[in-house]
Order: sequence, then structure tokens, then C-alpha cells
Amino acid sequence: MAASTDTSAAANALVQRMPEFFVVGHHKCGTTALWEMLRRHPQIYMPEVKETWYFSSELRPAKKRPPGARKRPLPVGRAETLEQYLAWFENARPDQRVGENSPAYLMSTQAARRIAEAQPEARIIAILREPASFLRSFHLQCLRNHSETEKDFGKAIALEDARREGKHIPRHSTRPHELLYSNHVKYVQQLQSYEAVIPRERILVLIYEDFREDNDATVREVLRFLEVDDSLPIELIEANPSFSIRSPQLNEMVRSVYMGRGPLSRRVKKGVRSITSTNMRHALLRVTRRRVLYGEPGRADERVMLELRRRFKGEVVAISEHLDRDLVGRWRYDRLD
Repeated sequence: MAASTDTSAAANALVQRMPEFFVVGHHKCGTTALWEMLRRHPQIYMPEVKETWYFSSELRPAKKRPPGARKRPLPVGRAETLEQYLAWFENARPDQRVGENSPAYLMSTQAARRIAEAQPEARIIAILREPASFLRSFHLQCLRNHSETEKDFGKAIALEDARREGKHIPRHSTRPHELLYSNHVKYVQQLQSYEAVIPRERILVLIYEDFREDNDATVREVLRFLEVDDSLPIELIEANPSFSIRSPQLNEMVRSVYMGRGPLSRRVKKGVRSITSTNMRHALLRVTRRRVLYGEPGRADERVMLELRRRFKGEVVAISEHLDRDLVGRWRYDRLD
């Protein structure tokens, strides 16, 4: 069900503590670390749900059930009604600034309008990253999440045209739009969708590389933007580091067994469940992934990275002008061969 956007629902939402600020993305740009640090601040309330997707419902995978199947509870982090969404914020104190974190909101074509209608006083926080590094890190995440099966980054980028035609989509990819990697790097267009409905003084654009170099200064900038105490100690956190997948096939096999896909996988899963607890199974899965499936990212293919930087130089020039900041120099696009 799409997010509610009618006026009465929006007015009612304000009374029920609709979030006042939104960390909108991108993925792999420090949004999780920022969420972790902000929600530890005593004057800020952010729910345990890391990504709600509520205002970008057009990007969520459809949840289909076979005819006659028993209806299951909604997965954690998914709300289909305004009431379900607002329930995540009902524990916020009156003196706290309320916010949420959903990196998909920046890529969504609908989220900006929906947020502005539901919360006319919304403050927006976006994080941008040098395009080639961003896409390489995002590709690794897609491999880890089973959205992608093409391990070679350059080949995955080359598949974009075919995937726009619905070809070469991985079998278990529930959000194939994510695999159109170049679509993520439309920074000016994405920011303009928010600027069209929210005053620019209520939109804070951060640069990932600044955040990485000085977590403390960046978080304090955010706290000042949110008008909360920026003098308190900040616990610095690194979240979601990038990993490479040693074998997509092995990764998929482990996932199939864990999910119980197929007769053999279901039998194996049933056997494992009969002799282990839920906590033991989760711990075993984490150890298997860390020691067997995941490895440190290898060196980037500099030829592919250079090709991407040449492709996106126009976008970097445009976002530099849009933000009135020299990101061409900051991201070294002035040194391309």
C-alpha cells in the first residue's frame, strides 16, 4: 500500500509525532553510522528500525502470498499504513527531536513530495559520495544482499542496458531497479526533488569523505542543523563496512538453506532447527559469513573506476555548481587523464 498523502492524514500525523527530520541517503555513504550516532543523543529520538522505506513504497519489493496462505506479521522495518509507521515514534519524549533514516528516499521519485505533505516542517539530511567509489561499494552491498550475482564490478555496470530491458536480473533480486547503478548518481536531480517542496535552508547536504575524515565535526554540524545541544560527547561508530563476496554461488547456497528454499534446503534447515536454538543458528550464520563467505575488498579495477569518473564528471561539475562547493577538486575529478 502506498504511503498516505491526503491532507487530513498529514494533519493527524503531526499530532502523533510525525518525524521532524529525515536522513534520506544515499546507501553506503555513512547513513547507518550517522543514524547510530544521532539516536544516542538524549535530545533525539530515532527508532530501532534502521530503514523504514515508508515514503518510498514504490521502491519496495511487492510481498506476494500464494492463494490461501496464512497472513504473516509485517517484517521488522516495514509499515503499510500511517498508523503502523507512526507507532515506531510513539515512545519519543515531548522534548526530543524525532527523526528517521531511509537511504532509499534520495533515489525515490515520490519520497520528497510524500514527506513534505506529511510533515510540512521537515528537515532533510542527504549524504553524497564520490560516484565511482560509491557505486563500487554499493555493488559489494548488492552482492552481500543477494540482489546481485555478477561479482565483477565492471561487468555488472555493463549489464545496465540489458537489465533495463528486464534481462540478466538475478533470480532472487527483489529490487532490480537497484542494479541500474548509474541511476543512483543523479545528485542534482535528486536534491532538486526536495528543494521543490522544502526550503533549501531546511536541507543539509553532507559529503561522505568529510564525514569519514572527521566524524565528530560532521555530527556536530548535523546537531546544530537540528537545533539540539552540539556540545555533548559523541560516540564515534563505524557501521556496515564493505566486504567482498568470495563466491556468489556459495553465498546463495547458504542463503537457500537458511531460507529453506527447495526440498533439499528445507530438509537441511529442518534438521538444523531440530538440534539448535534460534540464537545458535543466527550466530552460526554470522560466523559462516564472516569466515567463509566474506573477505576484505580487493583492489578496485582502476580502468573501470577511471571510466566511471569520466562518465560522471558532468554530474560532479553540476553538483559542484548546485551546492556552490568545489567537489571537482575535492573528489579529484580535475586530475582525470
